[in-house]
Amino acid sequence: MLAFLFVRAIFFDAGNTLLRMNYGAIADALAREGAPVAPEALARADWSARVRLDADLVALRTSTESVTTADRYVRYLLEGAGVDDERVITAVAAWRRTYNPPVGVWNTAEPLAAEALRLVRNAGLRAAVISNSNGSVRQILESLGLARHLDFVLDSGEVGVEKPDPRIFRLALERAGVTPAEAVYVGDLYSIDVLGAGGAGLGAVLLDPGGCWGQRDCLVARDVLEAVRLILARDAG
Repeated sequence: MLAFLFVRAIFFDAGNTLLRMNYGAIADALAREGAPVAPEALARADWSARVRLDADLVALRTSTESVTTADRYVRYLLEGAGVDDERVITAVAAWRRTYNPPVGVWNTAEPLAAEALRLVRNAGLRAAVISNSNGSVRQILESLGLARHLDFVLDSGEVGVEKPDPRIFRLALERAGVTPAEAVYVGDLYSIDVLGAGGAGLGAVLLDPGGCWGQRDCLVARDVLEAVRLILARDAG
C-alpha cells in the first residue's frame, strides 16, 4: 500500500469527485417517460455504473468525453436503478445530450467537496483539478463556489490532452511546482484516474462509495473528504 512521504499538492478529478450529476433532473426526465426513480436510487446506481463504464473504457480504448461513452454511462446508470425499458433509456439519453449545454448534468457539488478543499488549503497544500471535460469545468466550479479553493483547473478540452494520458498530470505538476512524489490524485475511475496518475508517477486514491470496485492496488475512500483525510494522515505519519 502506498505511503505518502511528503505531500505538497492534492489534485482532484471533477465529476464524481468534486461534482456529481444532477440526479434530480435525471429523475424528472424519467418521470416524464413514465418510469419514476428517486434521485437517491440513481445516486446509488451510479456507484456500480462507474465500474461497468471503466471496463468499457479499457476494452474499447475510447474517450470519456465521446457521445458514445456518455450514452453508455446513462444506460448503466438507469439499468442499475432498475430501468430496463429500451424506449426509456433511449429517450433519457437523448434528453441528456441537449440538457443545460455546455455544462450538461454535471452541475451539482458533491456535498463534502467544499469541506475537503478547505482541509487541503488549511494544511498548506496546493489544490487543483485535472478533469476530462469540454472546456466547461472551470465555469461549473466557479458557479458552485468551489473554484475559490483551487490554485488552478486543467480541463482536457482546453489543454488538448485527456486522462489517462500522463501528459495532463505532468502539466499539473509543472504548474503546481511539485514533483510526482509530492502529489496525490483523487478520482473515481480506476483506469482513467488511478492508472493515469500512476503513469505520471503520482499516487492516487480511488473513490468507492458503494464498495463496488473490489480489491485494488491503491488507497480507497468512500468520499472526497475521507480521501483527503487519508492522504493527510499518511503524510503526517
